[in-house]
Amino acid sequence: MTNPVPVAISPARALATKVPEITASFWVIKVLSTGMGETFSDFLVSQLPPELAVGGAGVALIVALVAQFRSRRYVAWIYWTAVVMVSIFGTMVADIVDFKLGVPLPVTTIAFLVLLGAVFGLWYACEKTLSVHSITTRRREAFYWATVMITFALGTAAGDLTAGKMHLGYLPSTVLFAVVIAIPAIAHRWAGLGAIPAFWASYVVTRPLGASATDWLAADRSDGLRLGTGWVSLAVTIPMVALIAVVALRPDPQQVD
Repeated sequence: MTNPVPVAISPARALATKVPEITASFWVIKVLSTGMGETFSDFLVSQLPPELAVGGAGVALIVALVAQFRSRRYVAWIYWTAVVMVSIFGTMVADIVDFKLGVPLPVTTIAFLVLLGAVFGLWYACEKTLSVHSITTRRREAFYWATVMITFALGTAAGDLTAGKMHLGYLPSTVLFAVVIAIPAIAHRWAGLGAIPAFWASYVVTRPLGASATDWLAADRSDGLRLGTGWVSLAVTIPMVALIAVVALRPDPQQVD
């Protein structure tokens, strides 16, 4: 999917852009981060008292977001650390809502979808654009990260809905979301779908795609390979960190000297 930037950004404004260029590496890292967040969240909860695991992840998320907001430009390590922590903490919160509080998965999925629509509406009403490469002010950055967190929650609920409530299982859910994530890109290229809605539609699906794949590898149940959440988390983290390192070393065309 090409860079969803319909608005021109002046050199002075481009210097402040706080998100990465949308390339193939972006999508690969994003899917890996969602998968890692799913299994590592489960690993932490299984190894630590749940209160400590959730509280620690919450504090780490706050620290990561503070670092991201304090940065004056896009820094790969800072940005992706924040994304990973959103994934880990978001998984924990979604699991609490779904499995501890007993809120039905269809209800949480619809609720998060409505909330996402409300945030998009408010963001557009205030800023007149939903482009991720217009993130050049604190308010736009706040809208962006609020949207990111809601998409993680929505994707988690949707993935649990298909794999569990709809009884598809992890592997069929992975295949389903792999097909679904391609639809916006195809629609953008050949059916005239705008770059911005195509981007956000695909972004939401990265969560259930990555989570379903790693759950299939790690889950200790009949439709899982039972490799363990710790080992799968490590196996996903290694290529993710390697890709982030490559991206961090590569000159960012969005930044202006």
